[in-house]
Amino acid sequence: MLAKTKKVVIVGGGFAGINLAKKLMKSSLFEVILVDKNNYNFFPPLIYQVATGFLENSSISYPFRKLFAAKRLRFRMGNVKRVLLQEKQIELDTGILDYDYLVFATGTETNYFGNQNIRQNALPMKTLDDALFMRNTLLQRLERATVTKDKQEKERLLTIVVAGGGPTGVEISGMLAELKKSVIRKEYPELIGAKSDIYLVNGGAELLSPMSVKSQQYTYQSLANLGVKILLNTRVNDFKDNKVVLGNGEVIETESLIWASGVKGISFDGLPQEVYGPGTRMLVDRFNRIKDCEDVYSIGDACLILDDPEYPRGHPQLAQVAIQQGVNLALNLINKESAKQQKPFMYKDRGSMAIIGKNKAVADLPFKNIHFDGFIAWCAWLFIHMMSLLNYRNRLKTLYNWAVAYFTRDNSLRMIIRPGGKKQEAEQQN
Repeated sequence: MLAKTKKVVIVGGGFAGINLAKKLMKSSLFEVILVDKNNYNFFPPLIYQVATGFLENSSISYPFRKLFAAKRLRFRMGNVKRVLLQEKQIELDTGILDYDYLVFATGTETNYFGNQNIRQNALPMKTLDDALFMRNTLLQRLERATVTKDKQEKERLLTIVVAGGGPTGVEISGMLAELKKSVIRKEYPELIGAKSDIYLVNGGAELLSPMSVKSQQYTYQSLANLGVKILLNTRVNDFKDNKVVLGNGEVIETESLIWASGVKGISFDGLPQEVYGPGTRMLVDRFNRIKDCEDVYSIGDACLILDDPEYPRGHPQLAQVAIQQGVNLALNLINKESAKQQKPFMYKDRGSMAIIGKNKAVADLPFKNIHFDGFIAWCAWLFIHMMSLLNYRNRLKTLYNWAVAYFTRDNSLRMIIRPGGKKQEAEQQN
């Protein structure tokens, strides 16, 4: 008699969820259902290039149903409203799903640290929706700057503050600085000579704090050479009435605060409060099991492992951690159903990279603490990120756009699209 297949419900289709699903699909032991609030997977490391018009959103995204067509997986679009642990069900806004194993791979959301003014007025950089909204908003503010006769208003429209000195903050600052030096000068003659500043504000004493000192120093100098004004050991305390208020009392007048300063996990009704640790990340053991929640797991940025002696404060929230946890959990679930020994998660550090601008990037490899920067690191960053995209279509489109942008110092993706019609336009003008 054949054993009944076990139903695995995976909530979240990012790096962790996709890699878990791909591995489980190869086994006849499971029925896999992927749940996501969007009907597409997207590649977070490149959303800032969508936000600045260097890539189309379709270059870094792909529909789940097409990705898993004719494969042993079902997709369900929906938001989780509640977890029913006793019934082994989850309630979505689109219905109820039963599960034998439930896996949260929900990643993180933007953390505004309780500041409602920043939440309401800043431009976040977390989702594809955020990137498209930011692109439209910044382009519309450029257009307003070309027609205003008020000098102070023009300066406010052209000044941008980026909060957060991690990879996202560094990369968006570098990209905006290059746009300012090339594209804006060429396409917006009305703005030639107008004062415009890009500020990068970071609460820590260095940029890219997890990376090597050489990478931090190279990044700082490269951004400074591009004209970015870098403020270290400084926090953004508030943003209202077109004024960014810093922790040292300084005020920067601007309409554009890009918030790349922090993330937090997502909480769900039905899970005990004891499940959540620092940053609202779900506390799990080294097998990614959530304590006191039978057959419930968490992987990727959503979870926190505190009993790994190599990472006593938890693993970094990086794509490689999420990918490796997804693969490891898939093997453990297969081994569990096959009555074989399971393997605790052990992170294999493959290094860190960040791009700063054209021909400028940094890379740190764990092997003998190798560091390299400049053009070689830039080429390596482009290659690795292009090959990390889901399929050949995305890779070819991205390669084409990058090649055009590199050789022409330009791109043609700066259209203002208003999918929300008049409502979105009104929101962007307020």
